[in-house]
Amino acid sequence: MNSNVPHRYSAVYRLSGALLRNQFLFDKRGEVSPEFLKTVPFDSSFCQFVFREGVFNTADSSLDARLADNPYQGVVISYTGVPVIDQFGSGEVVGSLCHFDLVRHALEDDEFEVLQRASRLITRAMLGS
Repeated sequence: MNSNVPHRYSAVYRLSGALLRNQFLFDKRGEVSPEFLKTVPFDSSFCQFVFREGVFNTADSSLDARLADNPYQGVVISYTGVPVIDQFGSGEVVGSLCHFDLVRHALEDDEFEVLQRASRLITRAMLGS
């Protein structure tokens, strides 16, 4: 899933109270994941937009007015996220699946479709069902 996108990271986050907890992180460089990516306050996350709007995409967060005053604006530069929905129970958004990087990237439409399809496939694994 990550091999055809320019983004360095692909991740799954699950909502746990007021926090988003990383369930899976793939780094193309194979490095240890940065501490700031492991647990993110929901209200500071880019994922909050995924929960609210159903998708969130920015090629350059430093130029994105939607992220004004967000502590991760200009840190995580490019981000595309889609919701992970509990298809087997409540039907609610329980997390997000995203590609992101610390440099500017845009995601091609066909790869966005792959991201959306993948989000539907990971629900069972994410929820442990």
